[in-house]
Amino acid sequence: MNKFATVLVLASICLAGVSAQCPRIVTRAQWGARAASTAQLPIRPAPWVVMHHTAGAACTTDAACAQQMRNIQSFHMDGNGWADIGYNFLVGENGAAYEGRGWGRQGAHAPGYNDRSVGMGVIGTFTNGIPNAAARNAAQQLISCGVSLGHIASNYWLIGHRQAVATACPGNAFFNEIRNWPRFNPNV
Repeated sequence: MNKFATVLVLASICLAGVSAQCPRIVTRAQWGARAASTAQLPIRPAPWVVMHHTAGAACTTDAACAQQMRNIQSFHMDGNGWADIGYNFLVGENGAAYEGRGWGRQGAHAPGYNDRSVGMGVIGTFTNGIPNAAARNAAQQLISCGVSLGHIASNYWLIGHRQAVATACPGNAFFNEIRNWPRFNPNV
């Protein structure tokens, strides 16, 4: 086997290992995002992951989740006057991750952490119940994916939005759930 073929095989094996850790990611173009311009994340890889819920309707199908993403983006841009949807990624109860601002972009989701974190959330309200297994698994896979791709520091800390600012987010039930996830930091 020549050197080029060997390198190609090794690269394929490496990429297969990385993509195996990532959930299905629906791109901005696939969910119908509006054009936006946001700043680069100044601290990379991000040392923090901030978990949210959207405090609205949940979604279990690709079409419903894409509609929710468009609704949230419109609320954030038109209602809040932000440059884009505030989160880096959101996860639906269909098990897919939806690209918000994406990797390496500064979010507008948690004051004091926006320039040093990846903001992730689950679409829905999780005050009295937790997201389904598909959403929880996708969120944890997305964090692992971010670490594997070098967007999230391997020694990151996970917090709930309520630890950054006075809010009920990510809902009482979901907050109690993420307290059991790897790298949760109770002492922010």
